[in-house]
Amino acid sequence: MSLFRLDASIRVEGSHSREIADIVEQEWRTAHPHSPVVTRHIGVDPIPATAWSTAVHATYLPAGQRSPEQTAALNLAAVAADQLIDADVLLFAVPLYNFGVSQHFKTWVDLVICDPRMTAGVEPATAGKHAVLVTVRGGSYAPGTPREGWDHAIAWMRRILADVWQLDLMVVESEFTLAGVNPAFEPFKDLAKQIRIAAERTAHEHGRSLAGALRV
Repeated sequence: MSLFRLDASIRVEGSHSREIADIVEQEWRTAHPHSPVVTRHIGVDPIPATAWSTAVHATYLPAGQRSPEQTAALNLAAVAADQLIDADVLLFAVPLYNFGVSQHFKTWVDLVICDPRMTAGVEPATAGKHAVLVTVRGGSYAPGTPREGWDHAIAWMRRILADVWQLDLMVVESEFTLAGVNPAFEPFKDLAKQIRIAAERTAHEHGRSLAGALRV
């Protein structure tokens, strides 16, 4: 039994997505204290910027005609796919950046899709695996807010994780994480605390569900 965790925040200390994902992971560790946890932090150790385009071009060539760089890029894709396929359950911590998905997460997804076991249009090797997505936003994009509809990340991530890769996905969301940091969000500090408490409660629940998914 194993858990694979992916973090996409550009921060380690002070990362809200990481802190909430820690709750999910701890619930899983409590239930499975002797099971391995494989971690990857693409926010601080990102996929090379050229890896995806190199791997994409390589997929159209016979193995014998690929350059060393193309072979290396496909190997990176295979390793990334292996980490998903080999794990029993999955945890993703991905913040919203500039109204969209983290570039590190997008590049990683694009690379994984280069692997024939995970590409769009096939039955993915991850089908049916249980997973939790933790995502946080600095502001609020809820219905009725001035920036309603400006969150262009969560829907895309659901499409990839739940639809393309066919994961049994649970989601933890938190917002107003810039309250207390950006003066513009000062009026929302109390609301931000309430949202964070609710997100942490959901993280505990989803962590226990993730742990229970392995029990027979």
